[in-house]
Order: sequence, then structure tokens, then C-alpha cells
Amino acid sequence: MINLTDSAVNAIESAMSSSTRPSGGLRVMIEAGGCNGFKYKMGLAEEPKPDDTVIECDGLKVFVDSKSCEHLFGTTIDFVVALEGSGFTFHNPNATANCSCGKSFC
Repeated sequence: MINLTDSAVNAIESAMSSSTRPSGGLRVMIEAGGCNGFKYKMGLAEEPKPDDTVIECDGLKVFVDSKSCEHLFGTTIDFVVALEGSGFTFHNPNATANCSCGKSFC
């Protein structure tokens, strides 16, 4: 369903270990908005919600709500360190167009 690169796993585990709040995994979801119609949203979560799909990647749990699953199927999340800035990138085979910022799609 969703794949995480080693770089993304390391970045998420680092965020989880330095968080002051307990976190059981990463929540990834799609919301309406952004430049192209949908935008990615992610953050640490204590536990899954009742309608979440729970995916395990290298021992890390990823929580995805039922509405976002169809948009995220086959997506690879990476963490890139670059001169322009560091951050997560999404390689989504379901996107027909991407914004230049890489944070929204349609």
C-alpha cells in the first residue's frame, strides 16, 4: 500500500524519539486543498483510529484513514536532504498532476 524509504523511516523514528508526546506511528492522509486539488498531510499519532488501515514498514506503523487509502495506494514516501531544503517527498502513481512544491496533486 504505502512504502517508506530507509531515509524516511530514519527521519520518522528520529522525530518519534525526540517527541514529548507518546507516538505509536505515523498518520498519513489526504485532504482537499493545495495547488492541485488534494494535499498530503502527515504527523505522529499515538494510536490508530477505528477506521484506519495500519501498515507496517520496517517496524514502523503507518495509519491511513479509509478515505485516503485509494489516493495513497502504491505511494512511496522519501525523506530528502537537499540544498533547497530537507523534507518528505511523495511518489504517488495515482497522481495525474503534481504541484511544483510536491505537496499537492490531483
